[in-house]
Amino acid sequence: MPQLNPHPWFIIFLFSWMILLTIMPKKVMNHMFSNNPTLKSTEKSKPKSWNWPWS
Repeated sequence: MPQLNPHPWFIIFLFSWMILLTIMPKKVMNHMFSNNPTLKSTEKSKPKSWNWPWS
């Protein structure tokens, strides 16, 4: 039964993990997002008072 022979499948497994661990992190870390997050200001804004027309 060829499924029980680990030789070719183990080599494929090792090569695929080597590719995933060497090439893919560089590609993921170099990815540029189209909308960069902006920093929120640390100051709290005061709510404006309402002008009630009937008071």
